[in-house]
Amino acid sequence: MKFNDFTAAQVRIARPTDKFEEVIDFYKNGLGLTEIQQFQGHRGYEGVIFGFPDTDYHLEFTRHIDGSPCPAPTKDNLMVFYIRDRNEIKKVSDRLQKMGYEEVEPENDYWKEQGVTIEDPDGWRIVLMNRSYTL
Repeated sequence: MKFNDFTAAQVRIARPTDKFEEVIDFYKNGLGLTEIQQFQGHRGYEGVIFGFPDTDYHLEFTRHIDGSPCPAPTKDNLMVFYIRDRNEIKKVSDRLQKMGYEEVEPENDYWKEQGVTIEDPDGWRIVLMNRSYTL
């Protein structure tokens, strides 16, 4: 990925969780992301990395042996997945609902127009947005 001043081989978004197993279940079995690696014993941390097909973007969730408290900062901190097929959104949303994750009211009504907002086990929100995204 070429940026203005540098080239990055990969982009990874990482955050701690105190609900490690629930987060893995949500993102792997609920959302359907591909788990590409788990690790343990990294200076007291363990983690899981999820990848996106054919991209260099990863999500990483970690916990520390001493705990990893991590309250979500606001209702408008979002990870947005742009999905062109509304049927795919329905399938994922229905699967998450069966797992106990109901749709929540977004803070910004824009996300409600074509999207579904759901909180993960830590209260961080994802949006399944029915549109393509191009700059």
